[in-house]
Amino acid sequence: MTGVTIVTVMDGDTPRGLAVNAFMSLTLEPPQVMVAVQRTAGTYPIFFANDRIAINIASDHQGDIVRTFASKGIDKFAGLAWHLGEHGAPLLDGSAAHLECFIQERIQASSHTVFIARILRAEAFAQIPLVYTRGQFASAARLEVGEDHIQR
Repeated sequence: MTGVTIVTVMDGDTPRGLAVNAFMSLTLEPPQVMVAVQRTAGTYPIFFANDRIAINIASDHQGDIVRTFASKGIDKFAGLAWHLGEHGAPLLDGSAAHLECFIQERIQASSHTVFIARILRAEAFAQIPLVYTRGQFASAARLEVGEDHIQR
């Protein structure tokens, strides 16, 4: 099971983005995260050239939006509600959370680049996060937490 994110960046005046599930918290002090982007992704050169990105943590009603951002060759922002964040990256309206970040390091790792980013601004909303498990999306609201639910 993994959380679902849409990583976004500005390409001049044009917003760009892609769905990413290789995302995790790295450190609390300073607040850092990492995100891995496949080097063959069409938007990869734009991400590599920028130093400001946004990580939009998808909410459980954004499955169709995530599918759009996972696809290739279309205007992913067409008809989508978004706004520019304080630090210059696109933020998707309706997300469970937004992280506005400054890229500090780029590490080449096989077919991907791992971007280490410092969180400049974070905002969480009352939306329930979307998760990906067993080949499909699910709402985090359906997760049961507790030791008796762990399979050994």
